[in-house]
Amino acid sequence: MSYVGPDFDPPQPRRPRRRPLTVAVAALVPGALLGWVVYEAVGGSGGDASGAVGTPVSSSSAPVSAPASAPESTDDEKPSPSPDPSKTPSASAPAASGPLKGKVVVIDPGHNPSNFQHTAEINKKVNIGTNWKECDTTGTSTNSGYTEAKFTLDVAHRLRTLLEQQGATVKLTQDGDRPYGPCVDERARIGNKAHADAVVSIHADGAGAGQRGFHVILPGSVHAGAADTRPIVASSADLGERIAGNFVRATGSAPSNYVGDGTGLVTRKDLGGLNLSTVPKVFIECGNMRDTKDAAQLTSGAWRQKAAQGISEGIVSFLRG
Repeated sequence: MSYVGPDFDPPQPRRPRRRPLTVAVAALVPGALLGWVVYEAVGGSGGDASGAVGTPVSSSSAPVSAPASAPESTDDEKPSPSPDPSKTPSASAPAASGPLKGKVVVIDPGHNPSNFQHTAEINKKVNIGTNWKECDTTGTSTNSGYTEAKFTLDVAHRLRTLLEQQGATVKLTQDGDRPYGPCVDERARIGNKAHADAVVSIHADGAGAGQRGFHVILPGSVHAGAADTRPIVASSADLGERIAGNFVRATGSAPSNYVGDGTGLVTRKDLGGLNLSTVPKVFIECGNMRDTKDAAQLTSGAWRQKAAQGISEGIVSFLRG
């Protein structure tokens, strides 16, 4: 089953999926679809962003070099102001009272705004259990030059605020406060060391034009080298499914039409940030920066607030059970 609206092409035909996760996802689909239909009825966000189509590159795998001099962003594209020093990855503000009091959430803003200035460092290989992979990548960008790193940090700031209002202790793996990275193995260690109740890595994809929608990446069962995801596979799937359902309702976005068979969920075993995690963790690709319609949403501050709200509601649902 998939979500299809006037601006979204149906997913490409694929062989039926037989993984157990499909059953769990099916339970989310009716409610999430209803939310999307209601959103369309009152008017969803949209619009085109101009620019030529770039080479399809996944932001979670191969690097995309950032332009040496990216076009200046509009006011709506600027990230939220930098937080107080007390909210750096090593320290967070005291948690307020709320339903998430005592819970620890780690937010992992994908990539780093300065990664493109440190290509030698981020290209060094680190062990992710199943193999060796680059420390990090530059991430992708919209055709107008709005970078994935700016997008992920902005959403992370908005998400942190929402979760702290619920009483959670929130830590970021990076806050634009270091020259590059951290590497994918260190990102996993930050969540592990914090004994996080949930970790979410925020990204935006760099696929081909016409490929639209979000997807949540779940850890597959890996037991190799330093990686052993077996204890967190089920809990991470629960976290991911709740985020996917709430993301649809909050943003009106449809699940990816190019991966996930319309479920908005994808399982992978090649991401160090997931392989090396010992706590429940997922990635979310919030949309495709190389598609003009998705880019119009990703560059909108109002839409980014909805994205943060959807992710937050999914985390709250997971932590409250």
